[in-house]
Amino acid sequence: MLAKMGALLELKADLPKSAILHDLKQLTTARQALIKDRTAAKARLATATHSLLRQQIKRRLKQIDSDLAQVAATIDAIIAADKDLAARAEILTSIPGIAKVTACAILTDMPELGELSGKQAAKLAGLAPMSRQSGKWQGKERIQGGRASVRRAIYLPAVVATRFNPDMKLEYEQLISTGKCKKLAITAVMRKLIVTANALLRDQRKWTQNPT
Repeated sequence: MLAKMGALLELKADLPKSAILHDLKQLTTARQALIKDRTAAKARLATATHSLLRQQIKRRLKQIDSDLAQVAATIDAIIAADKDLAARAEILTSIPGIAKVTACAILTDMPELGELSGKQAAKLAGLAPMSRQSGKWQGKERIQGGRASVRRAIYLPAVVATRFNPDMKLEYEQLISTGKCKKLAITAVMRKLIVTANALLRDQRKWTQNPT
């Protein structure tokens, strides 16, 4: 049935991820796991009273920090060694609010970015508002589907962008002033970040502030 649908709609098959992107995905996943381990270890250290346990937890925290540094260095080296990835990462990190970690997450989880329309990019990230309606009933619009990993990766950068990215800050404040709740306003900023990143990668240019 899926094959027939593809033939009728003349759908094009997506290219599989490259070996480099698979390596980066493994490393970013490992980094996330180490961060969770560090958070858990710090929580245990805060409640541990026995000297032996405290010594062991402190050693574990040092090891986690060392492992995180090695993973980060490896990720940086892989991206720097690939001309295309390095150029794409440089474009992404030119956007205020997006740092190297977020850029890597976007590159690995959404490699299509730069080859899509703005609406397609927002929808692929699960940030396009979807209407809920049945007959004459009209429900509220909400975001759904898409790639949750991308949304998780850009949530905190969107929060940072509302303070340090002039364009995003202006949009956020305008939404708040019209009565939108902070959650919806942040979601709109997340969507704009993805759409902006897509446009910059498509045009192969760095971010510049919109003239006021």
